[in-house]
Amino acid sequence: MLEARKASIWRSRYDIAIDGRPVATWDSSSWRSGGAFELDGQRYEVRGNAWGNRFGMVDVTGTLVASADRVGRKQWTVTAAGRTYQFQRASMWNDEQELRVGDTRVGSVRRTSVWRGDIAADLPGMPLPVQVFVLGVIITMWNAQAAAAS
Repeated sequence: MLEARKASIWRSRYDIAIDGRPVATWDSSSWRSGGAFELDGQRYEVRGNAWGNRFGMVDVTGTLVASADRVGRKQWTVTAAGRTYQFQRASMWNDEQELRVGDTRVGSVRRTSVWRGDIAADLPGMPLPVQVFVLGVIITMWNAQAAAAS
């Protein structure tokens, strides 16, 4: 299970760990939709479009590694390495996002602390860089929704 703890109340920076072992830090972009992280010595950039509903993750060479489409909708997708992952908002009453295969829930991303903004992600079968990408996209989506609501 991937866990993200907000590192600072002033910035949207999250320390990401698997079973308590630090693996990456998600650092949201201040001026545009997206952010960046480093994992196993490899740096990835996540860039979103102006509407925040489409994202792409590129490596240091600029190669597209993963993409997300229809972000913020009830159902949205992530594509990586020729595979498409289906996500769905669990309910209109909360922020939880479910990873689904057909009609079956197989994983999720949810807040574990409303006050701190901590997050837990259970995304089985998904490569680790793609899991961190999904986490970053969801953090960006939630931040945009919070900004629009205030």
